[in-house]
Amino acid sequence: MKISGRRKIVLVTGGAGYVGSHACKALARAGYLPVTFDNLSRGQAWAVKWGPLERGDLLDFARIVAALKKHRPIAVLHFAALAYVGESVADPLRYYRNNVGGTANLLQAMRDAGVGRIVFSSTCAVYGAPKRVPIPENHPQAPVNPYGRSKQMVEQMLADSASAYGLRSVSLRYFNAAGADPEGETGEAHEPETHLVPLALEAAAGLRSRLTIHGADYPTRDGTCIRDYVHVSDLADAHVLALGYLAKHAGAAAFNLGNGAGFTVREVIAAAERVAGRKIPVRMGPRRSGDPPALVANAGLARRKLGWKPGNRDLEAILATAWRWQRSSAR
Repeated sequence: MKISGRRKIVLVTGGAGYVGSHACKALARAGYLPVTFDNLSRGQAWAVKWGPLERGDLLDFARIVAALKKHRPIAVLHFAALAYVGESVADPLRYYRNNVGGTANLLQAMRDAGVGRIVFSSTCAVYGAPKRVPIPENHPQAPVNPYGRSKQMVEQMLADSASAYGLRSVSLRYFNAAGADPEGETGEAHEPETHLVPLALEAAAGLRSRLTIHGADYPTRDGTCIRDYVHVSDLADAHVLALGYLAKHAGAAAFNLGNGAGFTVREVIAAAERVAGRKIPVRMGPRRSGDPPALVANAGLARRKLGWKPGNRDLEAILATAWRWQRSSAR
């Protein structure tokens, strides 16, 4: 792929993944050239469509340095991480080595290469079980699993690097990413799949026998967990806005990204049935350890500081993009 000298280059770690690939499309639309750095252990090569792919692992310091020297990006978007909560509980050292150690390598390589801006893919899991909802950014952080703690540690590394080296960073704390590119060019494809929306739609399509509801005795309006679903394309747009923010602001900032409205598991299933026009077979299962009853974002700070607001707030509209992706032959 020929690289135009007029396009500002951004290195996107994990750019072959779900949110990362959508962010690459948003970057390209905004006039940047996204260079994906991904080991493809969980990303998809077919999802790299808007710029070149540099295959590499964040645990390989020399490989990161080589990619930075080759492409000389103005900034890094950092998505690369292991992200399964249950897996993090079973093998915490793997998560700390990959998510924390890999990020330490990345930050050192950025420092050596003179790259001083990074947007980090963080998570609402840094809050743990919230004391109040909607959750603001200044809510106490008490993550309940190694995955959430690894993200919290990276945020602290970014804050310390801002103080010591002048690194500029924005951490974007996602709530529940959902949906797919409305134009059908990329979408959600995890293996194994653990997210409610694709699991429900797979059950609707007959690709799995049933959907399991994990716990129906929570203190919510129908007994199932409440989550805040934000369209993945809206998340991608926030990363582009964060790059603009970093051009004007020093230090380490953090912003919630969510719709500010919560839906129960049963409400999501009902919406998925309406979108698919099919009944979804379900079974009841026990609670999963560490699942808070409700996680809903207060995203007012992102609106004020980044100028971000979700453009896809209707749950059925979000699910419809995921259903079209699930039913397409694009993969």
